[in-house]
Order: sequence, then C-alpha cells, then structure tokens
Amino acid sequence: MKKLELNDKEKLMIYGLVTYPHSTDRQLSEKLDLKHSTVTSIRHRLRKNEYFRSIIIPNLQNMGCKMLVTIYTDFSPLIPLDERVEITGRTIEVFDEIFLSVGDQDKGFSLSLSKDYATIGKINDIRTVTFGGRGLLEDQYPNMVIFPFEISKVYRFFNFSHLLKECFGLDFKTEETVRSVEISNNEEVKFSETEKSVYFMLVKYPELSDSNIGREIGISRHTVSRLKKRFISENLITRVTLPNLNKLNFEILTFFHIRFDPSNPPDIERDEAASLMSNSTILFASRMFESVMVSIYTNYDSYKRDRTNIMQTLKENKWIVENPIINSYSLNSLIFIKDFKFAPITGKILGYDFLI
Repeated sequence: MKKLELNDKEKLMIYGLVTYPHSTDRQLSEKLDLKHSTVTSIRHRLRKNEYFRSIIIPNLQNMGCKMLVTIYTDFSPLIPLDERVEITGRTIEVFDEIFLSVGDQDKGFSLSLSKDYATIGKINDIRTVTFGGRGLLEDQYPNMVIFPFEISKVYRFFNFSHLLKECFGLDFKTEETVRSVEISNNEEVKFSETEKSVYFMLVKYPELSDSNIGREIGISRHTVSRLKKRFISENLITRVTLPNLNKLNFEILTFFHIRFDPSNPPDIERDEAASLMSNSTILFASRMFESVMVSIYTNYDSYKRDRTNIMQTLKENKWIVENPIINSYSLNSLIFIKDFKFAPITGKILGYDFLI
C-alpha cells in the first residue's frame, strides 16, 4: 500500500486508536474532539493503507500461565539470513509458547508465554542444539531471561501511546496509559466449552465480527458480545492497536537486557526500575535482579540520547556492575519469523484443540 503524508487529524486518530483500542468511533470522537463522521472516515482510510492493525492479547497469567520468557541470540553472519529463518521456522518457532520472534543477519530475540519452566527449558535446549549443530551460533549459547508473573512486574506490554504522543508532538491530555500485566485473581479462571470457543476465536481472529464468530461456532451474536464484554471487564483479554512503524518513519528497534548489581538492585516494590523507561519504551519487564526493555526510535540520534539517559540513571543509582546488553535492529530489514501469534498458546493453556 502507498504511504500517505499524514495530517494532524490522522496523527491524532492513530494516537487515539492506540490509546483507546476498545473504543467505538463515537467514543473516539468524544475523546479526541473530532466529528463522528471524521473518525469513521479516517479510521477506514488508515486501515485501508495499512497504518495499523488490531490484535487481542490473552491475559493468560489469570489462567495458569506462569511466566513471560525472552530469549536472545547472536548468530554467525556467515550463515545467510533466509537459511536461518527457514531452519528456525521449521524446528523452533513451531512451539506454541513462542508468540513473537524477530531477527536480522547476526542476532534475534523471541518472546514466549509458558505455564512451566520445563517446557520453556526444553524449547531452549532444542534451540541451542539446532543452532549449535548447524554452526549458526557466534560465541555463546542463547540467553534466556525468565519473568515469573508472581515475582515480576510488566510495566508496558506493547503500549505505543507514549511513543506516538511524543513522535507526533501532541499536546493532548489523557489519563496515564501505562498498564501493568498483573495476576488479578487468586484462583485460575475456569471456562465452559462455549466460553473457551469464544475466547479462542477472539484471540485467533481479532478482526472478525461477533456475528461471524457466533456463526463459526454455532452460537448467537448476543452470546459472543456478552462474553467478550465480560472477558474485557475481568481483564482476561486486551485489544491492542499496533501501528505500522515503518510507515510512520520509525527506524530503530532496540532490545535491552539489564542485570542489576545484586548488592544494590532497584527496589521492585517501589517500582524504581520503571524510571529507566522513556516515551520510546513499548515493553518493559522487571524482576528483582534484571530487566528487559524494548524501545522504538525515529533515528540513531534519538536512540543515542535515550541510551545515554538510561546509562546515566543506572550509574547514578549504582544499580549495575557491568554494562547492559543492547542490541539494535533496523526496522527496515527486521524479519518477523513469528508475528504476535497468541492463538496456539491460548489453545494450549485452555486445553482447547479446536482449530479453525
């Protein structure tokens, strides 16, 4: 699709879609102070030109999922990228737990959700054997960072609101949009078979209408709508609007892994590590002695400024004894091997194997 030169209303609209992903056009018109017809027209135009897409993130930590896991790897640049992607896609990314996997010529990282350590450990063992046996690894094994939900905090989970607000220079007052992934129930949620079907379909087909979902699984549109409202109100699903970063002229994605000084880590109860976040941060997960952060930048200078501020904060607070791992990627050449595929792990956690 062609690239548009966005005007001020279109920029505000993308920001609104990202900040209020559950809102209707009428609700967005009130929040953004735009005419209802203008909101509908701009949404249609931006969707047609692929400036955004919607996904539904299952909040599986309330259903028996125990941990968020990231694995990052340095690869030998001697192995062609397309060969590595083919091998990875066939042998590793087939695992249900992995919902996002990206890479370029010499490095990559993935994000997974898992209900136990044994499963994620097995995946990493297979990854190491596969990469090592084919000469794909550079100097070390893949690095795995585990965030058990009970002892970790996830301050941002693909939240682009702050990024777009700064990028577009919006002076638009909204409530704080940083959201933390938390365990909201002491007991695991139990679903009926109908509830499982609706939940799975919402995750797998986030753009499908309630009527079409009902038709596919043989229930009424009203039942689908009622259950969807319940899932949202009980924090069991979250609709997220993903902006097309390439079309919005962002250039760099950066992955940070920070290991804190064990004798002086930031206080997790006081959320001190959250001070490392900036408007560029779209994902930030932290536990007592380490954090992982993913950030997006328009250019190298903005990345360099943010990196300097992060290092300054770490050193002024004496939180580290060694520099963090920082891997940067060009968004223009970044390969998405697995692109926000939450349906497989959702089906696995629910014990639901009905695939459409």
